[in-house]
Amino acid sequence: MKKKMRLKVLLASTATALLLLSGCQSNQTDQTVATYSGGKVTESSFYKELKQSPTTKTMLANMLIYRALNHAYGKSVSTKTVNDAYDSYKQQYGENFDAFLSQNGFSRSSFKESLRTNFLSEVALKKLKKVSESQLKAAWKTYQPKVTVQHILTSDEDTAMQVISDLAAGKDFATLAKTDSIDTATKDNGGKISFELNNKTLDATFKDAAYKLKNGDYTQTPVKVTDGYEVIKMINHPAKGTFTSSKKALTASVYAKWSRDSSIMQRVISQVLKNQHVTIK
Repeated sequence: MKKKMRLKVLLASTATALLLLSGCQSNQTDQTVATYSGGKVTESSFYKELKQSPTTKTMLANMLIYRALNHAYGKSVSTKTVNDAYDSYKQQYGENFDAFLSQNGFSRSSFKESLRTNFLSEVALKKLKKVSESQLKAAWKTYQPKVTVQHILTSDEDTAMQVISDLAAGKDFATLAKTDSIDTATKDNGGKISFELNNKTLDATFKDAAYKLKNGDYTQTPVKVTDGYEVIKMINHPAKGTFTSSKKALTASVYAKWSRDSSIMQRVISQVLKNQHVTIK
């Protein structure tokens, strides 16, 4: 079960809503950057064209966002955290990793920078926006604790049915995961994953089916998901507990929800840019 890409795109509109624009400074050394039989292209003419390009504006805005975030909160995100996330994607996509980067417009270095930007933006969110007691109580109404399951993803329903038959015959789930699962990220550890109900990287039908299971139970029919068919076994389904004992988890769930809200994140990033006195000369 491949996790979906959830890189937050920090668009130029986030930055330009706040940036204070000033007049363009003259270029006193207007050097030639290219020539052709009819004339030449100077630095000033080239720069003038670049400034009018939406792509250039986006590039500048995202550069400013990264640098402002990194200056404000860089010490809170370690290189190891970024590298671990990078390696997770690399392992997940395997030999298709370079194709994944290309399809999403990344080089290896720019992908790492984008991952770091995401981590930095999450730190900024927690620093600049606090969770109230009333928001925690609202989250408690639908809260479910983190569960741990094993799963086997197959490309067709018949294979999933065979897996269920093998489980009924007493075969080991972890062994079947290694031989039958097409999820390369989890098959070698027995298909084990942990998640919460508000996890947006997992198929909703997968989560619904999993949360209905008790410890030790597995799905008796294949679960149809986007990537194929799933067989799921519940490893640890803890009780919901009390509101007081779950405050830490509730706070994390609220922040996770906010981090996926583009309006909230836009306001957070705008505040970071304002605090860092960002201007365009």
